[in-house]
Amino acid sequence: MPPPVFRFAPSPNGLLHLGHAFSALLNFELARQTGGRFLLRIEDIDPTRCRREFEEAIYQDLAWLGISWETPVRRQSEYLADYRQAIEKLTTLGLVYPAFESRAEMARLVAQREAGSPWPRDPDGAPLYPGTARSLSSGERTRMLESGAPYALRLDMAAARARAGELQWSEFGQGPSGETGIVAARPEAWGDVILARKDTPTSYHLAVVLDDAVQGVTEVVRGEDLFWSTSVHRLLQQLLRLPQPTYRHHRLILDDDGRKMSKSTQATGLRELRASGTTIAEIRRLVGLP
Repeated sequence: MPPPVFRFAPSPNGLLHLGHAFSALLNFELARQTGGRFLLRIEDIDPTRCRREFEEAIYQDLAWLGISWETPVRRQSEYLADYRQAIEKLTTLGLVYPAFESRAEMARLVAQREAGSPWPRDPDGAPLYPGTARSLSSGERTRMLESGAPYALRLDMAAARARAGELQWSEFGQGPSGETGIVAARPEAWGDVILARKDTPTSYHLAVVLDDAVQGVTEVVRGEDLFWSTSVHRLLQQLLRLPQPTYRHHRLILDDDGRKMSKSTQATGLRELRASGTTIAEIRRLVGLP
């Protein structure tokens, strides 16, 4: 049997904090305990927010924590063609369509629909796509694309769901309400998710699924805030005929107000803690590791 493969995949759009430290240490130590491999991936698909200095800080902070990783490191920005190819495959299956509404237009559409009753939200609390771009004629779509209008490429969830059939995953951690074991996937709860934009060739959902498959990741260990995103990931794995890893969602490290940590929270940033003289043993105690 090949060894299990774990990964830690931060975005270089800010400095790492205690929540990142917990997830990175957990992945690294699980890899060591099981005789597995540990990979580091840099998720830098957003050129407006991701910066090379943040990437360098990631390497420095992880090394300070005593974490080592295989090289070369996969940087998503170097594999944009792979994501485009996956989009083309889903498009060929008739599962992708361009939507041209701006964020302001979608907010207006949601407000109109909520005049009568609440509009459905996804598991993160955002309203489902309220537009009608799925029903545009091919001629109208072509005209809009040729005009240079901004667009998002969305997955036709109803068609994708029908094609994929029933889905589930093996959960070795737990979800927000204690879900564990065999979990039924419910990707329809996310509506017609975005797979790419005109100026960004992939979304988190598509990139993470493809990267995990290409890198042979067998164990996905991440925060419980991504628990229900697994439903979308299982759907994309099925549609693209990609292998299915096992999942282990872990508790979140919360700030003093009981909220998920943000990269803008300076008091919990690893760089600030290191500069103040905090030791690695103290970091482990702060995140609840022995």
